[in-house]
Amino acid sequence: MTDTTSGSTGNFDANASDDADRLRRERVNRLLIDVATGSEQAFAQLYRETSGRVFGVIVRMMHDRGEAEDILQEVYASAWRRADSFDPTRGSAITWLITLGRNRTIDRLRQHREELFGDDEAPDIADDAPTPAAAAESSEERRRLEDCMDRLEPQQKRAIREAFFTGTTYSELAQRLAVPLGTMKSWIRRSLMQLKTCLEQ
Repeated sequence: MTDTTSGSTGNFDANASDDADRLRRERVNRLLIDVATGSEQAFAQLYRETSGRVFGVIVRMMHDRGEAEDILQEVYASAWRRADSFDPTRGSAITWLITLGRNRTIDRLRQHREELFGDDEAPDIADDAPTPAAAAESSEERRRLEDCMDRLEPQQKRAIREAFFTGTTYSELAQRLAVPLGTMKSWIRRSLMQLKTCLEQ
């Protein structure tokens, strides 16, 4: 009797875990679909929920934390611009983001290799480009994002908005704000960390 009950509980726990994973995948899928409609709050939430995992993949491939952070920023800038190419029937949002991260990292590694050895050493890569619907995030999320954005320095706030919501490149931003490219990258990296910490509170 006790064994049967304990077996049932084990199955229930496994099923509950599967359900939680499925719900998490569906939530992240919805966030990416919302990003395609231009929802900044969905983008912030997507970054908060997925960036740790995407960064883990990149840093394991790159073996350089600084470069991995740069690539992570590029991946999410690309995700903002290309969110409308995500097709949930072809795979999950996290897989789509990891594919972006992996391909961007391979590009960077190939670039380094070409600089050292020439074109023959570079691996071939395929770009996975997956098309969505629309929805909207809650006004509460919107308020939280705006509150967190308001805590940034004015120039950093402007840089984040332009880099992620208008597609402006880091080089263009650096020129526009008259700062070195390295400074601009540091601003954006620091600002993203501040936003992530603020949104998690």
